Amino acid sequence: MDQDIMVRTRDLAKRYGLFWALKNCTIVVPRGSITALVGPNGAGKTTLLKIIASLNKPSKGDIAVFGLQPSQSHEYLAEIGYLAQEIPLYNQLTAAQHITMGSKMNGRWDNELAQSHLERLGIPLDRAVDKLSGGQRAQVGLAIALAKKPKLLLLDEPVAALDPLARADFLSSLAEASADAEGDLTVIMSSHLLSDLERICDHVIILAAGETQLCDSIDQAVWSHKTLIGSSNLRTDDPSFTVIQQIKSAKQTRLLVRLANPDTIPSNWHAEATDIEDIVLAYMGRHKGDNTGGKL
Repeated sequence: MDQDIMVRTRDLAKRYGLFWALKNCTIVVPRGSITALVGPNGAGKTTLLKIIASLNKPSKGDIAVFGLQPSQSHEYLAEIGYLAQEIPLYNQLTAAQHITMGSKMNGRWDNELAQSHLERLGIPLDRAVDKLSGGQRAQVGLAIALAKKPKLLLLDEPVAALDPLARADFLSSLAEASADAEGDLTVIMSSHLLSDLERICDHVIILAAGETQLCDSIDQAVWSHKTLIGSSNLRTDDPSFTVIQQIKSAKQTRLLVRLANPDTIPSNWHAEATDIEDIVLAYMGRHKGDNTGGKL
């Protein structure tokens, strides 16, 4: 196994009856990265995370996670942290009781890490979690997931229901935990909130219609994608670029493209830089209406 790769899939697919929730999914997640997993509802994000967490089995394709096939073995599950949007906490238990319970169920548990994380944020350890705010509950869930000392932390829309301040606090905590781990923690975070991407993520996976649209570092994605502006009579079937989004008027054509060679701009076109939010929206827009059903 390549020591720099945490997750690798090839043509991964998952079918429920006649519906393919995920198909042709080929990704590489670098070790130590914080990877944003983005796409519209029904794109296959939760399905992919559940396959990685060994909560679902793929219908076909290949997957390796830190060199292992996902399984329910203790060896595998000990290395995975998983936090869903519906934070899985026991309402009547306090944060301290959750930490104690976690210490009895995990061999590599770090009590001090969990307690110091919550104390630093001023979250009471002795209060039942159903008496905490949504942001505080999310922080308790994150503290428990991190205290397990996983190699890979999977976050499925963990901040979707939080207010902007609580969301910012959660993301700051996540970035701090990643920095403290010094490359020993890899994070894959599903999110609809594109503003989160550039704040803490360094890698991006875009899913739409169950398929991988893009898997790259954010820096590389921004470098290789450009907005091209030219007259309306210019041809757009140019082998030097792939059109992701096109807006055409009587006088002008505006394209968001992926360049085969980002250092070379096609003749007769004016190029402008773009950002990761525009890139994500362009890929999602190409498949608008293709995603059927809700989260899987």
